Amino acid sequence: MILTAEQQADVDANRQRYEQHKALGQQQAPKALPPSTPRDGAPLKPASIIHRETVPGGWYFVTKLNRGEALRIVNTTGKACVSLQAWNARDPSERLNHADTIKVQWAASLRKGRVILSDMGRALISIVEDTSGAHDTLTGCSNAATNAARYGDGYRNSRDNLLLAAGKLGLTRRDVHPCVAWFAPVSVDADGRFEWHGERRAAGDFVDLRAEMNLLLALSNCPHPLDPSPDYAPGDVELIRYQAPAVAADDLCRTVSLEAKRAFENNAMWLNSSVAG
Repeated sequence: MILTAEQQADVDANRQRYEQHKALGQQQAPKALPPSTPRDGAPLKPASIIHRETVPGGWYFVTKLNRGEALRIVNTTGKACVSLQAWNARDPSERLNHADTIKVQWAASLRKGRVILSDMGRALISIVEDTSGAHDTLTGCSNAATNAARYGDGYRNSRDNLLLAAGKLGLTRRDVHPCVAWFAPVSVDADGRFEWHGERRAAGDFVDLRAEMNLLLALSNCPHPLDPSPDYAPGDVELIRYQAPAVAADDLCRTVSLEAKRAFENNAMWLNSSVAG
């Protein structure tokens, strides 16, 4: 796309305003994020494991994850995509907010060291281990229409799965919100178009999500709407719920940036209040 001189001037002015707002918001350079976790790294101690379960391709899973526990999601075959929604177990009107997760941290990329925020400005989840960084916060999940367009009728999709999952948690359609997708290697090119990088998924990839408050979680294991494969063949995922190690004073997720620190300060105020119980 070729821009006129006037259009380019507008683009440059908008970029300058963005950088100014970003600098004001951060007020300091954030810490550098670490490299991805090696696939053979971060072994779990058997005594820490609370529950493990396999979710077949096309199906969904619901669970409660208590503060201080973590959920390891393992892409067993390298062909899975897991859409996630999360709610505050005490008050499910507080929920995962993918837009704030992006804009507050000035990054659409989810990876080790990032935090998933709620619509109340609090930290729901810390990403404490991650082997790939190939996750999507922008596109959303599959639905009946996207499945029908690619595969035909009769295939399970994440939108309907998440509606069913919400019902099992005592929630309703109005509680189902935009999700984030794990093992969804989506990027945005220079022209603002989504791109799929399937080579960034591999068998054995995993991501570890630590609960920063008591949570209700719903996960759906269905193909991502941008996955170009013509075949509906999502692989299994293994879910391992475990007791996470005690949080260190210099925990990366809690100290990586001023925005993260503010989110955890909001958590502390809420957890110390009578509202949290």
